[in-house]
Amino acid sequence: MTREGILTAALNCVNGQRDETYGSPEDNFNTVAAMWEAYLGMELRAKDVAAMMALVKIARISTGKSTDDNWVDLAGYAACGGEVDSL
Repeated sequence: MTREGILTAALNCVNGQRDETYGSPEDNFNTVAAMWEAYLGMELRAKDVAAMMALVKIARISTGKSTDDNWVDLAGYAACGGEVDSL
């Protein structure tokens, strides 16, 4: 998959049906952060969720058995994380 293909697929993912299905990334990441806070007993923000989800994708890539989807998701988490961090 090309750089453009990865970015285009990520763009379609984060700006497509995802919002209708799961709500905005900010709302969804804040919900996840609240759940992780309760479990971990520490404060987290939406941008922390995006960064940690990106680390999940990086861990999958590091196995040497990654798929194009891992790279697309990584780009999507980076884009959403950058957006929620700027709000």
